[in-house]
Amino acid sequence: MLTVRFFSLIREALDCEELEVAHHAELQTLEDLKGSLASKGGELWRETLYQPNVVHALNQRVVNTDHVLADGDEVAFFPPMTGG
Repeated sequence: MLTVRFFSLIREALDCEELEVAHHAELQTLEDLKGSLASKGGELWRETLYQPNVVHALNQRVVNTDHVLADGDEVAFFPPMTGG
């Protein structure tokens, strides 16, 4: 099972804070998961998850979408952070 969390503006846009997703052979990478969520969630999910600069974290580490997933992983999507 994968835990998928959404933060800040992404959470608000999707009206979803957290999902549990079964880990299976078609979900090898974070990109696979992102595509699966977008296809099942419809256009709003696709537009939201594929915004430029969306940050992807795996087990609380920022990673690229080609990172390989393992059962029990926690994936997070959040908008880019700014600071000053």
